[in-house]
Amino acid sequence: MPAEVIDGKALAQRIRREVAAEVAELARRTGVIPGLTVILVGDDPASQVYVGSKQKASAAAGMNGTVLRLPAETPQVELLATIDRLNADPAVHGILVQLPLPRHIDERAVLERVAPRKDVDGFHPVNFGLLAQGAPRFVPCTPLGIRELLRDAQVETRGIHAVVLGRSQLVGKPMALLLLQKGPGGDATVTVCHTATRDPAALARQADLLIVAMGRPEQVTAEWVKPGAVVVDVGIHKRDGGRICGDVDFASVSQVASRITPVPGGVGPMTVAMLLRNTLQAARGAAPSASA
Repeated sequence: MPAEVIDGKALAQRIRREVAAEVAELARRTGVIPGLTVILVGDDPASQVYVGSKQKASAAAGMNGTVLRLPAETPQVELLATIDRLNADPAVHGILVQLPLPRHIDERAVLERVAPRKDVDGFHPVNFGLLAQGAPRFVPCTPLGIRELLRDAQVETRGIHAVVLGRSQLVGKPMALLLLQKGPGGDATVTVCHTATRDPAALARQADLLIVAMGRPEQVTAEWVKPGAVVVDVGIHKRDGGRICGDVDFASVSQVASRITPVPGGVGPMTVAMLLRNTLQAARGAAPSASA
């Protein structure tokens, strides 16, 4: 029996409507309109698309969404000064630096320059540390979106064996930490596989929940999946001819798994929805009533 498809697009639309209503209420009650500024350095085509979608989504939610486009040759010191200015601007509640950055810029130095309470991407060491401690403030948007997908689909994570394929700062590591948290969407036993893991397919076959963030198109086939497992595909790639696929071979895996996220329409829309929710949270923290 084919796997049930977990529809991330529908859930993301519902969350975005909820965020828009809460933004309007915050503005009515406090006069604060959440402000999100995205910094784009250079003209990477994929980044241009991502930034455009974030700007449209923030505007649709009633937020003040701004994109600062800087030339690829922008010196690091100038980029850091721009972040300092945004950190000091009370109208800016969320700052997102679009990755990747040009090679001459130290990515870590830039991400650490963003004020932790404006770090709606959840990459600052302070926010990452809070997540590791079990007291998260801002969580990276993609793993946060995955947790919302699982909770909405009523996937039980307590006591299950979850395997995460990939250990990136953007997805793999924070995803593992979220699954370890106490409470709904957590309490799992987690294995993380990476490029040095021996026989990752064998470990993947043990998973009740398989999160695939390998960055390799259609790497995970049916032979990697335990019958009845829930499979979440984080990857997105464009094949020859323009076909979009993920890290999972959907055709074969959907015949083995009990539930599966599609690409596109699965994890991707949830990432933007969580960015909006994090920005709303940041604005609430800065609102007059929050400090009264």
